[in-house]
Amino acid sequence: MDAHSRGRADEIDPADQWVLNPQTGHYELRLDRSAEQSSQAAPSQPRPRTTRSARGATPPGQRTHDRAERGDHSASRTTEAAPPVPGQRRRRAPEPGDQRGPAGRRKRRPEKSRKKKVMMWTGGTMAFVVVAGAAGAYALYNHFDNNINTIEVAGGSEGFKKDEAFNVLLIGTDKRTGEGNAGYGDKNSPGHADTTILFHVSKDRTNATAMSIPRDLVIDIPECETKQSDGSVKKIPGQTDERFNISLGQSDRDPGCTMRTVKEITGLTVDHFMMADFNAVKEMTTAVGGVKVCVAKPVNDPKSHLKLPAGESTIQGEQALAFVRTRHSFGNESDLDRMKVQQQFLSSMIRQMKSDDTLTSPTKLYGLADAATKALTVDTGIGSISKLKSLALELAKIDTKNITFLTMPVIDNPSEPRPVTVVPDPVEAPRLFEMMQSDTSLTEVKKKETDAKNAQAAAQAKLLQGARSTAREVRVDVYNGSGKTGAAQKTIEWLQNEHGVTRSSNKSNAPEPAAKTTLTYAPNQADQARKLADLMGLPATALKPGTQDAGEREPMTLVLGADYKGAGVPLTGPAKAPEGAQTADKQVCAK
Repeated sequence: MDAHSRGRADEIDPADQWVLNPQTGHYELRLDRSAEQSSQAAPSQPRPRTTRSARGATPPGQRTHDRAERGDHSASRTTEAAPPVPGQRRRRAPEPGDQRGPAGRRKRRPEKSRKKKVMMWTGGTMAFVVVAGAAGAYALYNHFDNNINTIEVAGGSEGFKKDEAFNVLLIGTDKRTGEGNAGYGDKNSPGHADTTILFHVSKDRTNATAMSIPRDLVIDIPECETKQSDGSVKKIPGQTDERFNISLGQSDRDPGCTMRTVKEITGLTVDHFMMADFNAVKEMTTAVGGVKVCVAKPVNDPKSHLKLPAGESTIQGEQALAFVRTRHSFGNESDLDRMKVQQQFLSSMIRQMKSDDTLTSPTKLYGLADAATKALTVDTGIGSISKLKSLALELAKIDTKNITFLTMPVIDNPSEPRPVTVVPDPVEAPRLFEMMQSDTSLTEVKKKETDAKNAQAAAQAKLLQGARSTAREVRVDVYNGSGKTGAAQKTIEWLQNEHGVTRSSNKSNAPEPAAKTTLTYAPNQADQARKLADLMGLPATALKPGTQDAGEREPMTLVLGADYKGAGVPLTGPAKAPEGAQTADKQVCAK
C-alpha cells in the first residue's frame, strides 16, 4: 500500500504527511501516528519503520539533491542534540490515555449525510425549476397577451362584475382576413356582422342564454360613436329599415355600433364583445382536435365545398368553416336554418373544450389558447390575458346542459311581396327580451313547463285509480262530435252487445264538433267513469270530472271527438315506444 493510501486508511490527510525537517531543510514523509517525533522513540511506541522510498521521497513540485535521493543513508542519521522534526498532525480524536490536546489544525467538520445532500440538491433543483417556470410562465403570459387584438369602443365597459349578470356579444365577421381566406366573403369589403350571438350570463352563473340574431333582420341602426386612432371620436349617423349585418364594418362602424344596435333591439346593455374572423373557426377547431357534428343525410355543397357522409363526423379547419357557412345543405336553405346548424356546432365545440380530452392535454390547451388569442378581437375592457382568464373562469361555472341556444323570434317582413328579410316577432320577441332582462333562466322555465305538464299528467292518471263499477251499472249518454256518420249509434251497439252496458243511449250529434273525445261525470260517478274508460281505452286526459254529485239515475256524458277511430278501437297509445323512437339525450342531426 502506498503512502497516500495508508494515510487515507488512518483518516489522515496526505498533505499533512509531509513535514519540514529543520536539520536538512527538506520536506520528508512521516507515517508515524504520534503527535510529534523526537530523536528518541517513546518507550510506549514502536520505532517507526523507515524505507528508502519513504526517506528519499520528495513532495510534489519540489526538487531535492540530498544524499538520501542518491541512496546515501547518512541522511537518516541524527544526533541527540538535533532539533526535533515536527510531528504529524492528527485528523482523528486523541487515543485513549493521550493527555495531549489537539495539535496544529482544527478537526475536520463532520460530513453531511447522504440524505441531507440529496435534500439540498433536490431543494436547489426545485428552486431552479420554480424560477425557470416563473420565467417561462411570464414569457408565455406575454406571448398570449401580445396575441390579443383590442378595439376601444365608445362607452364600453371597463370589465364585468363577478356578482352581476353580464352580456357578451359574439360577432363572426365575413371580412377576408387571414391566410387562405381570399376566396371567402365579399371582396374588398370591410366585413359585416355575418353571425351574431348575444350571450347572456345569469347573476348566479347557473345558466346562460345564447340568442342568435339574424343578419337579414330589418331594423333601425342607431347613431353611434367610434374611437379614432388619434383619440378623437367620430359620429356615424343612424339608418332606418336596414339589415342588421351592416351595423358592423359599413360606413366605418366598429363593434361598438353593433353593441349599440343590439341594445336598441333588446333593451339589454352589452358589456363586451368578442369578434372572430374565418381563421378563428379553422384554428380553434384544429387546436381541440376537431368538433363532432351530425347530419341526417350526405352533404355535398359546391358553394361552401362541404362534403360529409350521413351520420356523425369530426371536422376541423377548412371543413369546419364550410360547415358553419353553408346555407344550401339544410332546411329551406335560409339564414335561419343556417343559424340552427351554427348553434349545434357551437354547442358541440363547447362540450369539446370542456371535455377531459382537452383539459388534460397541455398541447391542446396551449394550442387552443394560442389560436383563440390570435384569432379573437375584443374590447379593451377584457383585452388582457388576466381579464380573459377571469371571464373564462366565470363561464366555466355554467354546466353545458344549462346553456340554451335559440334564435331571436322573427316573422317574415310584411312590407315585402316576396319576403327575403325578417322583422322581430311583435309578441314573442319582447317576451324573450323581458325574460333575459329579468335574468330568467330559460332552462328553468322549460323545466317548470315540463314539471307542470308532468304534474297535470300525474293528476289525470289518478283519475283512473280507484274502484270500478260493473258494466251493468254504467249509465251514459253518447254524442257524436267526430264528424263521422253513425259513430254514436255504432258505439252504443258495441257497448251493449259486447260488454253489457245496457244503460247507454244515443243522443245523436253533439252541439258542435269536438277535436278530442271527452267523458264528463260527477264525483259520485267516478267508479262508472273508470269502468267505461277501461272498456273504450280512454286516456286519463279524456276524463273531465265535475264538482257536484249527480242524481241517482243521472247518466254521464260521452262526446266522441275527431280522434275517434271506430267502435272498440282504443284511443290510448301503445304501451311500448315504436321502433325508431329517439330520446332527447341523443345528438340531433342537422336536416
